[in-house]
Amino acid sequence: MINILIYEDDDGLRQSLSEFLPTGGAIRVVGAFSNADSIAFDVQTLPADIILMDIDMPGTNGIEGVKIAKAIKPGISILMFTIFDDDKKIFDAICAGADGYILKKALPEKIIEALNDVYSGGAPMSPSIAKKVLHFFPRKQQTDNDIPLTSKELQVLQQLVDGNGYKQVAAALNISIETVRTHIKHIYSKLHVSSMSQAVAKAISQKIV
Repeated sequence: MINILIYEDDDGLRQSLSEFLPTGGAIRVVGAFSNADSIAFDVQTLPADIILMDIDMPGTNGIEGVKIAKAIKPGISILMFTIFDDDKKIFDAICAGADGYILKKALPEKIIEALNDVYSGGAPMSPSIAKKVLHFFPRKQQTDNDIPLTSKELQVLQQLVDGNGYKQVAAALNISIETVRTHIKHIYSKLHVSSMSQAVAKAISQKIV
């Protein structure tokens, strides 16, 4: 069961999401709000695995909401939910720690697919956004002494760079998914990033793996 928090200021859309996301039985909506004003409290008290986050909301907007949620619960996944394929706003959200995005015009099954992708360790985004994220980090050659990761963490990071999700990483390295999540949490902390997109971009641009 994947537990979802929704932040969307359109009442009708928020209600629709709350109704159709759980229909397959694999997703549970644990909270749905019109803005991110309460997000600090929500992520500490509600058992959420993923946040589906609108970008433009009154009060605390989506980008600020991402920063708050990731600061409190670094392991939570965040999928931005936006009307337009706006590179600037989406890029800002990814840099703040979001794991990917899906357009509001997407079919319901595509939204569910994106949520499952994020939950499995994927990072749904367009090639143009991925390219911007990659160039967000300055390129430099790492030496062994510069790399703060353990050998197992480097193996996990390499798997992420290769495009594998959590289940695939666990199978490839013969470890549990929870162990993968623990390694990834340590990787984020050591690389000073807050999402898989940032970790992969930094690994490639700084030649860590």
